[in-house]
Amino acid sequence: MRNRSIFPTIRLAGALLLVAAGTVPLALVQALVLRTGWWSDRVVPRLWHRLALKVLGIRVQTKGAAAAERPLLIAANHISWTDIMVLGSLGGMHFIAKSDVRDWPVMGSLARLQRTVFVERERRRASSGQMREIAARLADGDPMVLFAEGTTGGGSRVLPFKSMLFGAAQLALGALPAERVLVQPVAIAYMRKNGLPLDRRERGDVAWIGDTALLPHLKTMLGAGVIDVEVHFGEPIPFCAESDRKAVARAAENEVRRMLVAALRRR
Repeated sequence: MRNRSIFPTIRLAGALLLVAAGTVPLALVQALVLRTGWWSDRVVPRLWHRLALKVLGIRVQTKGAAAAERPLLIAANHISWTDIMVLGSLGGMHFIAKSDVRDWPVMGSLARLQRTVFVERERRRASSGQMREIAARLADGDPMVLFAEGTTGGGSRVLPFKSMLFGAAQLALGALPAERVLVQPVAIAYMRKNGLPLDRRERGDVAWIGDTALLPHLKTMLGAGVIDVEVHFGEPIPFCAESDRKAVARAAENEVRRMLVAALRRR
């Protein structure tokens, strides 16, 4: 009995060591890439995300694909910290994250190396500057991922999308000859554990909500076995000069909700 109780702790330690062994050299390479610009800054993060998913036992299946046209703002639902690895493993994506992530141990440094844009959603004055930063990144051709609910949900439903940061798409138009920015709805759905469909309670175990500590949640994920997650890419919504950000946010929210419900019903 005693051996069983320490096994999850041993597995957690082993997983952290394995990820650390890959993180250190990859972080050094990424820092060099950002300093010199001799290679794409999107390759190393993709390798790291795939390593982390392998250790966690998370398998990703895609339905559709990210739009090839730029500028591109991806509006996704948000369930867990693992969503970043799930989308990051698909390549070429940069993230918009809440400002306190910048100061997280290890994860904050990794987010900065991936050129994450940090936002303070509660401060309207700060949001205008942050929107300009997001707009500049969109104008440079970086696909930006916005977790538009502004928080994590339980994985069984989609929370209302916050519309403020959709204004970055409109700002990007002012710096481009392009007539539109594409806003692509994306639904993340955690579907199965060890081949069996997840029920609502089990999806709640995967979700990372509120003040849940990271290490206990990581231990839960490692003990869950193999988790299958689906990423559904919806039809992009054109954001033009005359578009209303609230209407676009609402349309993206409705499409993400439709795709999530369809995926969970089909399971």
